[in-house]
Amino acid sequence: MTFSSGRLDRIWVKRVHRGPMDRVDRAILDDNRGVRDNANYAGRRQVTIISAERWADLNASLGASVDPVVRRANLLISGIDLEASRGRLLLVGPCGLRIGGETRPCERMEEAFAGLQAVMRERWGGGAWAVVEAGGEIALGDAVRWADD
Repeated sequence: MTFSSGRLDRIWVKRVHRGPMDRVDRAILDDNRGVRDNANYAGRRQVTIISAERWADLNASLGASVDPVVRRANLLISGIDLEASRGRLLLVGPCGLRIGGETRPCERMEEAFAGLQAVMRERWGGGAWAVVEAGGEIALGDAVRWADD
């Protein structure tokens, strides 16, 4: 998979720790803090991101149709391959997100769907986490691309 430009397909905000993921059309990303009003605000993993294409691969491996909200990420993007992207700058609308690393799947993925945690362990299936280097407002449909492409 080599995609270099895409779009923002979904945004989720987690209001409380272990709480439901609320789907929203817009969100504010604050410099060095993360998604405003998100339970993980100002934490190490400020924004979590998954790829629509990779999620589709996981579903195909499982022979299932698991909704990506199960992953509990903040952003679902399409057209961008997140695998091995540590250190790269991802531009989402007006914002710059520095990829800090892979988001490893936890036992909650297995609770959501049998076999999901195992298939997510390969090729950055759990997505990536990032810190906000340049904040602003993001909205569904915003362009997404790598700064170095």
